[in-house]
Amino acid sequence: MPLKEFVPTSAGVRFKIAPTFEEITKAKPEKRLVKIKKKRGGRNSQGKITVRRRGGGHKQKYRIIDWKRDKDGVPAKVVAIEYDPNRYARLALLSYLDGEKRYIICPVDLKVGDIVTSGPESEIKPGNALPIENIPVGTVIHNIELTPGKGAQLVRSAGAAAQLMAKDNKFAHIRLPSGEVRLVSVKCKATIGQVGNVEREGISIGKAGANRWRGRRPKVRGVAMNPCDHPHGGGEARSTPGRPSSTPWAKPALGRKTRKPKHSDKMIVKRRRE
Repeated sequence: MPLKEFVPTSAGVRFKIAPTFEEITKAKPEKRLVKIKKKRGGRNSQGKITVRRRGGGHKQKYRIIDWKRDKDGVPAKVVAIEYDPNRYARLALLSYLDGEKRYIICPVDLKVGDIVTSGPESEIKPGNALPIENIPVGTVIHNIELTPGKGAQLVRSAGAAAQLMAKDNKFAHIRLPSGEVRLVSVKCKATIGQVGNVEREGISIGKAGANRWRGRRPKVRGVAMNPCDHPHGGGEARSTPGRPSSTPWAKPALGRKTRKPKHSDKMIVKRRRE
């Protein structure tokens, strides 16, 4: 996906770098694979803000993606590469021999007209989904399941890729994009290849309004607030916090770890910051 820079005819495009969308082959999505996406502006059922800095944004429709890849042994042809407003990765529209159509995350080097399959007998090539026990060690993978049959949960964003490091009897060692090495059951499925749209890191939005299109509202620094609004607030002029960095609710923000222990912690072989 090439990127393009703009002639600075205004302040909003002076530093803007955007994709050219050359790889997109279909403008409108499949009607049967689309559903309404409701916006809540970061509020819960009581109307209270539970997630700050959300609201507004362009109207979007959600594309139903096949995370499970459970049509084993049925070949599918890639009929289109589409844009998805809900993620930076592109979507590939598959048409199976029985006439069913499904969306998958489009990996690098997958093009219109290619044939992809899923199941233990599938070939090792981008877009094919196999159980990890049937994937050779050293292969680059994405869309990794954590529970067999539940659907892909790891390595799904644009440009992301994991690597299969080793396999034991029941578990495989997988190095994630963060550098973390995690144990995953060899019965779980994964897709061959790296997620497409790798150049996404080079995008520059150019202006604050582009974030408002995405539903992201402005972020105010704690030191710019009053003492009643944030622990960092107060002072007569620009100042640094006179206390350890914290959230508006006085929870530590830097230094001390605040992640709660999880059941899956025992599956982590090497943490990303070690």
